Amino acid sequence: MSAFLASSPAENAEPRESAEQMQAQWTRCEKWKKDLMHSSPRITFIRKHLALLNCPISNSNVLCAPCGPTRAGGFGPETGTLLLCQNRFADKKHMEDTIAHELIHMYDHCRFKLDWFNLRHVACTEIRAASLSGDCRASREFMRAQVGFTKQHQSCVRRRALLSVRGHPNCPDDATAERVVSEVWESCFNDTRPFDEIY
Repeated sequence: MSAFLASSPAENAEPRESAEQMQAQWTRCEKWKKDLMHSSPRITFIRKHLALLNCPISNSNVLCAPCGPTRAGGFGPETGTLLLCQNRFADKKHMEDTIAHELIHMYDHCRFKLDWFNLRHVACTEIRAASLSGDCRASREFMRAQVGFTKQHQSCVRRRALLSVRGHPNCPDDATAERVVSEVWESCFNDTRPFDEIY
């Protein structure tokens, strides 16, 4: 398993970037990251609750780096570090959602002592992160060409959780991912901590 758990699947591929493009992406990523870590109400709220769990996170624990086309970010449970995929962000709001997604993983890791090799634990934190991060808001789904009229949020959360669980090295097949996500769905989808409700 890699040092970072891929947990915000990006659903579109793009060509390789030049060194100049990568430097510009890194600079933009660092600038947006520093701003969001201190000005985003959602991110500062989660950070406050992480500090209450004795799991504080600072700018130095959030790294910008290029990634392949299947992720937008990741959480390294061994180091408490977040990865932001500098070449995957369409805009600052996308980065905000990704930081919030990874911080939910960190919150779950600190609060519930997750076993990242247990697919039920992975499915639960992926459901919660997709639901609570803003990752499944209607505008993001529209950009992914995923538009529906009933239970769109739930459909997105389930789809995103399945993508992540399927990509886990301990998941042997799609049927296992479907089964595990279904087994934990109700309790994990309804658990909105540290928020009072879905953001």
